[in-house]
Amino acid sequence: MVDQKGLPLAIVISGANTHDVKLLESTLDAVVIERPSIEEGPQHLCADAGYEGKSALQRITDRYYTPHVRSRGEEKTERQEGKKPRRWVVEVTASWLNRFRKLLVRFEKKADNYLALLHFACALITWRKIIPVHA
Repeated sequence: MVDQKGLPLAIVISGANTHDVKLLESTLDAVVIERPSIEEGPQHLCADAGYEGKSALQRITDRYYTPHVRSRGEEKTERQEGKKPRRWVVEVTASWLNRFRKLLVRFEKKADNYLALLHFACALITWRKIIPVHA
């Protein structure tokens, strides 16, 4: 899970054969920053068509998010001038994670060790996005 600028907010690991919607609750509960209060207004959660089901939408609204679930084609038709689709923000962050060669193939036997490497990579991504390095 990332914010609107691509900064990682939550990460959960599981087997490759687990569908993303099964990890929805644990991902939403794993957010590392304090969320704004309900009185400050709704928080929006953009997701792809894999989260269209009633149970997934219920889990999103139970955690006080306003769900925005769109398919790929629907997002292309609603594209605003000069702005990239929100899905691209997540794809860029996933691409940054793939640049860490240690994470591409999991050789760690313990899940905690692999999760620690993922957290370290997310910290580096956050550092690089917040503090740009001058060329």
